[in-house]
Amino acid sequence: MCRWLAYSGSPVLLEELLYAPENSLVMQSKHARLGTTAVNGDGFGIGWYGSTSTPGLFLSTEPAWNDRNLRELSAQITADRVFAHVRASTGGAVQRSNCHPFRHQNWLWMHNGLIAKFPLVRRELTLAIDPELFPLIEGSTDSEIMFYLAISFGLEQDPPAAMARMVEFVEDVGRRAGVEYPVQMTVAVTDGSTTWAFRYSSRGKSRTLFHSTDVSTLRRQYPDNPALHDLADDSRLIVSEPLADLVGAWQEVPESTCVIVRPGVEEELLPFKP
Repeated sequence: MCRWLAYSGSPVLLEELLYAPENSLVMQSKHARLGTTAVNGDGFGIGWYGSTSTPGLFLSTEPAWNDRNLRELSAQITADRVFAHVRASTGGAVQRSNCHPFRHQNWLWMHNGLIAKFPLVRRELTLAIDPELFPLIEGSTDSEIMFYLAISFGLEQDPPAAMARMVEFVEDVGRRAGVEYPVQMTVAVTDGSTTWAFRYSSRGKSRTLFHSTDVSTLRRQYPDNPALHDLADDSRLIVSEPLADLVGAWQEVPESTCVIVRPGVEEELLPFKP
């Protein structure tokens, strides 16, 4: 499938997230430990918030481990909210418009998983997207369709409720088409201020997802670790798989759960059920 990370907190150089950790996202692009595929080389993308409300995007069809521009940019860009994704295609073409994160105005979205037998249900799902949003679809992936369905169902007003409506709709369409387990997903979405992450699958056996432990606790536990010194206490990471092997640094997100990360507030874990 894919691997991704969502960071919020103290401003950091992108290379500190993408390259520095022992199990960095770039390392996961060629040697993922917990994914269904070890290699995620069908493109990558990074999204970050800078001086405006519209996030920046850098997308490429190159493997992340082989892109010199990614190395150069990540050594120069500092941001306090970052989405990054390395892709392993489930059937969609390897093209830039199919790389995550996807952007709509101030929103970013990325996904690991699939809509099972997507070609069977693609037409009905697409027709449910708000006609004003339809012209904005650029790629051919199930992930982008899920994003625009969620927007159509009210993502900008209430992300958990819109996600539940989107998943319920996809499952209904899929099961009417004879698909037993239509949805497999870990999803991260942000408006630039709050991040919501979801772990869910129709089968109840979702792809892996972890969130970081409170930084102040880690700082006390690992006083000699320089990577923890400059981070604010509310800095958080949500990741497909842990970036390092620090004991106690990561907690697995339970099945059917929504994680909410807001600045200055302890992350919140809520049940997620369509």
